[in-house]
Amino acid sequence: MISVGVRRSRRLGRGGIRRVVPLAAVATAGALLLSACGSGSDSGGTSKSLTFWISTVPGQDAGWKKMVSQYKKDTGVTVKLVNIPYDGYPTKLHNAAQANSLPDVAAVPALDPIWSSKLIDLSSIADRKSNKINANFLAKDSSGKVLSIPSDVTASGLFINKTLFKKAGVSFPTSPQKTWTWTEFIKAANKVREKTGAKYSLTFDQSPSRLRAMVYEMGGKYVHADSSGTFSVDAATKKAVNTFVGWNDNKTMPKSVWTSGADPSAMFQSGDVVAYWSGVWQVAAFSESIKKFDWASVPTPAQPVQASDVNSGGMMVGFNNNGDAATAAQKFLSWIYEPDHYRVLCEASGFLPVENGLNPKYPFTSEAAQAAFKLYNESIPLYAPISGYFNSAQTQWVLNGKSLTEDPTKTELGKAINGQQSPGKALENIVAGYNQQVGGGS
Repeated sequence: MISVGVRRSRRLGRGGIRRVVPLAAVATAGALLLSACGSGSDSGGTSKSLTFWISTVPGQDAGWKKMVSQYKKDTGVTVKLVNIPYDGYPTKLHNAAQANSLPDVAAVPALDPIWSSKLIDLSSIADRKSNKINANFLAKDSSGKVLSIPSDVTASGLFINKTLFKKAGVSFPTSPQKTWTWTEFIKAANKVREKTGAKYSLTFDQSPSRLRAMVYEMGGKYVHADSSGTFSVDAATKKAVNTFVGWNDNKTMPKSVWTSGADPSAMFQSGDVVAYWSGVWQVAAFSESIKKFDWASVPTPAQPVQASDVNSGGMMVGFNNNGDAATAAQKFLSWIYEPDHYRVLCEASGFLPVENGLNPKYPFTSEAAQAAFKLYNESIPLYAPISGYFNSAQTQWVLNGKSLTEDPTKTELGKAINGQQSPGKALENIVAGYNQQVGGGS
């Protein structure tokens, strides 16, 4: 089974979970539903008319609507925007490929081997120096062809209950240039908990992505493949995972999140938790939902590495349906990523940009939300390349016809936190799961 999902994207039906779509199931559905897609009479647009597929909740397509309208004014080319419900979107793309009726441009949640060979090479856009596109987050094949550029990126990050920190008289960093280590952060959070009577120092999403980010910052690579495709863990990863399991003592962290799926976001929003390790997708929601205390995004810890786990909010692709349409699609995508246009898209849609130094001005009324986005935009250029490893690895797995259909991280570490096995044994089992599902070459 093949699956590569977009992490917690609002455009693609975030809903608090990472949606991962098994493409083997998609293929089965495609065979059953192909007759409903027609016989493939639509083989792409023209030099003056393109079709652009997206999948987003109502109201969050504002940036794309603004882009296609402006593009028509600037160039005379019509770009028909088609917003498709998330449930069924990968299936619709799969079926469209089988019916020779793919759109000309799309923001996709995943790559599918059935249509990956039809993708336009976006290298000229990615390599243009003025665009300042962060190369760590591109999807490339083994030849170096750029298959997709993120529409935006998502990153793990740390939130604090600012009210509790102030009450306890404990300081915290505000600049990623002068951040704290995990050791310093935990010491500060524990001090705040003890002085204020809060229930926990930290809640931490039950997420392999959030764990990877912490491990990267502690100098490890987490579960990482060598040149032969064999996975293993390094000493820094083992140390970081031991530390993480130790934090789950029902004081520093509640065991219930990683052992029984308790909601860490709800715990933090209750006001009885000092800090929360989650990510940028929480910002817009917190700007509306948290009223009982002041909150803030703070720089991610570096011990010693400045890093995160960064993923594509959406994957922008162009399809080579016919010569005229492919050329027009390339021009449209090139126009989108010109900094002055891309900035408008990010501002209107609340995107965290893949282009460095863009400094969008977001429409949030919440000062905390504005400050959070400013912090993320300042932080991403500082992240080590390891931050984009998993995002890139997923692309390669798909191109090799493989997928991590079930990441064993949550289950195995839950057992370690419960005392059912050692952290070392948990890592052995996680490595075995990776090697079984996505190990080896093509």
